[in-house]
Amino acid sequence: MVRERVLGENKVELNEVEAALGVSFGDKGLLRQALVHSSYMNENPGEFPESNERLEFLGDAVIGAVVAAELFRLYPDWPEGELTHGRSVLVRGEALARVADSLELGNYLYLGTGEERAGGRRRMNNMAATFEAVVGALFLDQGYQASRGLVLGLFAEGLETLGQPNVPRSSKSALQEAVQARGLPPPSYRIVGSEGEDHAPQFTAEVVVDGDVAGRGAGTRKSLAEQDAAAEALKAMGL
Repeated sequence: MVRERVLGENKVELNEVEAALGVSFGDKGLLRQALVHSSYMNENPGEFPESNERLEFLGDAVIGAVVAAELFRLYPDWPEGELTHGRSVLVRGEALARVADSLELGNYLYLGTGEERAGGRRRMNNMAATFEAVVGALFLDQGYQASRGLVLGLFAEGLETLGQPNVPRSSKSALQEAVQARGLPPPSYRIVGSEGEDHAPQFTAEVVVDGDVAGRGAGTRKSLAEQDAAAEALKAMGL
């Protein structure tokens, strides 16, 4: 259940977020910043120094480095291609959003009114970005080893699953397989919109299956927007 909060009064219960993470921040401001969506900043200028977008950028790099190093250690016989695929499975938007959902991070996000009404607390891109921002905040607060411990603890099952048969594919791969199984031509993707500042763009993508728009998605990178669109198409197909 989303906690009620009075805008501008910093009512986020950071201790609950810390309890979910199993981490206590020295600088609580870093953790709070990781929860501030750009839409809130737009509607409440000056309340916070900045949104979580820069922390998201940092956390994305930290997660990628931790996962890559662990895959390299766990699977010494894997060639580069398998390592790359394994990393993409673990750090794609859907996977990060699931981790964020398990921590209930969406409940604690500072969102603008429009984003709130549009279901932003459960939007895949927001959830993934928030988790990345939290990892980035932890990296700044306590360094690489603490960030590594958090990521490995949350990704332990996924890392182990990768070594087993039938590793889950990305949404785009899964959609292509589903479409081909129905005897249809491969899906195609198109970027239909972009907004935001140059350093923090937001892309909108559509996936077309058999001449019709099957899904629509958003992301801070074109590839993430396409993955989000593919995920929506899979849902629409009941997969």
